[in-house]
Amino acid sequence: MPATPQPVALQPGSDLEREIAALATLDLAALRSRWRQRLRSAPPPQLSRALLLRLLAYRLQAKQLGDLDRDTARLLDRLARERLRRRAADERSRRPKAAPTIPPAPGPGLRPGTLLVREHAGQVHTVTVLAEGFAWVGGTYTSLSEVARAITGTRWNGPRFFGLRDKPGMSTGGGRS
Repeated sequence: MPATPQPVALQPGSDLEREIAALATLDLAALRSRWRQRLRSAPPPQLSRALLLRLLAYRLQAKQLGDLDRDTARLLDRLARERLRRRAADERSRRPKAAPTIPPAPGPGLRPGTLLVREHAGQVHTVTVLAEGFAWVGGTYTSLSEVARAITGTRWNGPRFFGLRDKPGMSTGGGRS
């Protein structure tokens, strides 16, 4: 097992310590200029003065004293990814839930309280239009097609079953869909 490197402290009065202390007196433009001079690259755009100061101080120390070893850098990257993943999950859980879906209006021209009457197999069936669906024999249904299916036991177009649509030619024998 390799020995863990011991942290290196800045020597009081060292050139590096003086340079880092001098960074605190610079404005944003001067910090960007110092970045270009010392690191021979463009500074990251859109960083605040405080963040650029800390990042430049770190990079100067890492350049002179040595950066993180590969395993530590990987560990920190993994921890950062996990933290971002947890934060995203927390934000998703805090979002307001979608509003419950409101069933569509019962149909064009059908107002709550309207009674629909249909005879089927020798029996008269009465359906009441509600604001949130249809009532038939003590049950509530979200569509007329569900009511027609409950009455007949087969799939029907509900509005057609109750005579709310134009019927195709009468020779088809009932207009079942």
